[in-house]
Amino acid sequence: MSDKSVNHPGSHSASHAHPVPVELPDSVDIYDTTLRDGSQQEGLSLTVDDKLRVASQLDHLGVHYIEGGWPGANPKDAEFFRRAAEGDLHLEHATLVAFGSTRKAGGAAKTDPVLADMLAARTGVVCLVAKSAEWHVTETLRTSLTEAIDMVADSVGFLVSQGKRVFLDAEHFFDGFRSNARFSTDILLAAADAGAEVLVLCDTNGGTLPFEVERVVGEVRQRFASDVAIGCHFHNDSGTAVANSLVAVRSGATQVQGCINGYGERTGNADLTAAIPNLTLKMGVRTIAADRLELLTPVAHHISEVVNVAPSAHQPFVGVSAFAHKAGLHTSAIARSANAYEHVEPAAVGNGTRFVVSEMAGRSTVTLKAAQIGLEMDDSAAAGVVDKLKELEHRGYHFEVADGSLELLMRAATGWKQDYFTLESHRVITELREDGSFVTEATVKVLVGDRRVIATAEGNGPVNALDAALRQAIGPEFPQLAHVHLTDFKVRVLDTSKATAAVTRVLIDSTDGERTWTTIGVSENVIEASWSALEDSIVFGLLHTSPPGQDGKP
Repeated sequence: MSDKSVNHPGSHSASHAHPVPVELPDSVDIYDTTLRDGSQQEGLSLTVDDKLRVASQLDHLGVHYIEGGWPGANPKDAEFFRRAAEGDLHLEHATLVAFGSTRKAGGAAKTDPVLADMLAARTGVVCLVAKSAEWHVTETLRTSLTEAIDMVADSVGFLVSQGKRVFLDAEHFFDGFRSNARFSTDILLAAADAGAEVLVLCDTNGGTLPFEVERVVGEVRQRFASDVAIGCHFHNDSGTAVANSLVAVRSGATQVQGCINGYGERTGNADLTAAIPNLTLKMGVRTIAADRLELLTPVAHHISEVVNVAPSAHQPFVGVSAFAHKAGLHTSAIARSANAYEHVEPAAVGNGTRFVVSEMAGRSTVTLKAAQIGLEMDDSAAAGVVDKLKELEHRGYHFEVADGSLELLMRAATGWKQDYFTLESHRVITELREDGSFVTEATVKVLVGDRRVIATAEGNGPVNALDAALRQAIGPEFPQLAHVHLTDFKVRVLDTSKATAAVTRVLIDSTDGERTWTTIGVSENVIEASWSALEDSIVFGLLHTSPPGQDGKP
């Protein structure tokens, strides 16, 4: 941007009675805390494997920092950092951060167990949370303001002496600054003097409004030397977390914290899927790399499936309805000029224009996707795929996250038909035994070439038993199937009003060690939905691992 100088209203103090010009930064760092603050959302629970997958997606997106959790706070986070350090997490763009608190009141930093856990996490960066509001120090920590300042100085200094880069998360900063600005500022000064690299101003209760953010961040930025960065972390209780983040950057912040999809406690944190494009596309401030911006939508949707929280269709920028237009005035206007009803180019954030009723909706997208996977698809076949997608999505399918099933559907539209096996029938029996244990047994009958094969296997559940039985039946013919493994299985109820009679959506993630794919099934019968997703998973795996002459491709 050519004009990056902005003026801010003066503070209430005499020393800042006039507006202070602040230069809009060329770039800011994006700090994601989905794995810690985001996972505090009600109903959201992540396994260690989930956390590793989310971290990989965030790295793929290109955020600068990924807060992995609080090492030592629970076994899950301890295992996550251990596995990350031992090679289960490969980061190409992001830096992993461990989160924790300053030393205890009256203690010593070098013997504090929380700081020891942060060192044991083996991350290059740590983020320390400290109370920066007088009331929280005297009433929550029940210690003196002087001791609170010493806790920050000692903890930051100790971690810096151990070779760590330290960010300070000043908890309740805006509320604290409002009531006792001197103490809140002294907390920041203690951290900066001890070697903290970033001072993060946190609106923990989420009650601060943009005009207050502009004043406070502007004053703080003027108080500190340029070699100390200012960060911001806003909760969304007032519905202004993203707006506050943008204002904070205009006022001098160069690190923006938040969560993909705005996850978090109560009403959540600043949604990075909105903050990032607003900063980059509208304010001219670099965030993630330019070639990564188009990954916002697929990454946001992928992570929503990993955490098993249904994405909002009306989410800005990345929601499936963000650029959707019904037939009529909007549609005709968009057809002539895309910016008539779209504030940014949808493709810039990995989304797309959608005409909800138009028969042309999605045809170009289907054709492009076909080209990406090496399929030649004429207009007639593409139109057939679009019609099929509309029909299936109306029934509850969601191909945005089911790349494996989508490819099979598109191949079928060109005349391809898998000939690895043909299902005759399958049966699942679950037995509750006298000792209270459950045993699940599945039988599949398939045709493999000219042979009719019947196979029975046990598993720890119906899907596991069906998977085992199918592999037993076709494995001798397709030994490469041994390299295909299911890695995740998720079930979502699509209509809770129907209780146990509701339609369910099943997603299965699979890998062959080199690529990963997701398949989908939808039915009122969870076994039927599971089989559909499982069958697609196996067929896709065979399609891409079969030796020459047996690939089944058209």
